[in-house]
Amino acid sequence: MRVKYVLNEVLVGLWRNVTMTVAMIITMSVSLTMLGASVLMYLQVDRMKDFYYGEIEVSIFLADNVTDGQRQAIKAKIDGSPLVKESAYETKEKALERFKVLYADSPDFVAAVNVSSLPESYRVKLKNPEDYEQFAKQVEGEPGIQRIIDQRELLQKVFNIFNSVQLMSLVVAAVMAFAALLLVGNTIQVAAYSKRREVAVMKLVGASNWFIQAPFVLEAVVAGLFGAILGFVALFIGKIVLLDNKLQALTAILTPVPSGNVWLMLPLLAGVGALVSAVTAWVTLRFYLKV
Repeated sequence: MRVKYVLNEVLVGLWRNVTMTVAMIITMSVSLTMLGASVLMYLQVDRMKDFYYGEIEVSIFLADNVTDGQRQAIKAKIDGSPLVKESAYETKEKALERFKVLYADSPDFVAAVNVSSLPESYRVKLKNPEDYEQFAKQVEGEPGIQRIIDQRELLQKVFNIFNSVQLMSLVVAAVMAFAALLLVGNTIQVAAYSKRREVAVMKLVGASNWFIQAPFVLEAVVAGLFGAILGFVALFIGKIVLLDNKLQALTAILTPVPSGNVWLMLPLLAGVGALVSAVTAWVTLRFYLKV
């Protein structure tokens, strides 16, 4: 009987303050969507690091006037290093072919480059990309070397951009979460004020604190769960419409977002939405009802 009463009061309370309930659900859904997006971004950046760091190469560009003896000495240094997993020599002709593939969308730019414009090089893949500095010390200073480039440094700049976007998402999510907390607290206060006489009567007849607070807390939890569901739907639609269709061309640069990671957001958002709503409602009631 008590459970039936509590559930009935929850439905009545949600309908009685339907405008504020809708506003609370929308605010909660926006904040949880941003939270879910930032978590997905965090998981994706880690996934991309694992993928790209495994493909990283150290490029050793040779000078235009390099001799055969210098070239062989550099190759011997590379092959003799225990840090090297594999290496490949790239001639000027192969470098031009690679250049044409990379800039196929810019024919005028490609036409302005010829074989003599690009240096020959050694493409070296290390067993552990973190050992770049140690490897560079082994080969730098060798005659015939023009420049040594670690692709990890270039990728790190890209990942720094992703990390900045992730941080911005977290900041926006935090701001929206704060707004949602204020709205949840205000909605619970309005609901408690509209039932202040009933609450007073329940206190007089000896009703427990849990029995008085339960309908209000559950109202907030239900609104939080609805917000979480809407946030998850927004993330799932965003993946299907944007990442899998509109922005599918970016998969050549960005690793695809696994559907499993998106589904993981449903219990995460539901748990966060329900917990935050419940705690906020309970704290508000402790101060407002003094129970």
